[in-house]
Amino acid sequence: MSESRGLIATILAVDDSAVMQGLVKQALGKEFRVLVTDNAVDALSLIYHEQISVLLLDVSMPGIDGLELCRTVRSLPQFQNLPIVMLTARDGAFDKVQGRLAGATEYLTKPFDAEKLRMVVGKFINI
Repeated sequence: MSESRGLIATILAVDDSAVMQGLVKQALGKEFRVLVTDNAVDALSLIYHEQISVLLLDVSMPGIDGLELCRTVRSLPQFQNLPIVMLTARDGAFDKVQGRLAGATEYLTKPFDAEKLRMVVGKFINI
């Protein structure tokens, strides 16, 4: 796989639920290289060390939540154009506004539709 690594887009999913991580891998794993982590610190490390094409963030996580991580990533000049998709169970209008204000490019709610997730991610990959 390493020889095709440059051709396959890498998606980073940050979610504290192993079940959700598995669902994201299942939905995207055939078409993309999917990395998962359950916390913001590891996520930032991966963003710096890997060529991430799309960042998927859960809002509700212990410690630094997805909104805070989104704001942090957006504050770094080299990641200002990185597509960030909030993938969360919080589906209220206020939550969506908060996501946009934090810098999210897109906002999807759980339980997510695998096909819709592939569509949204694919939209950013083919830019």
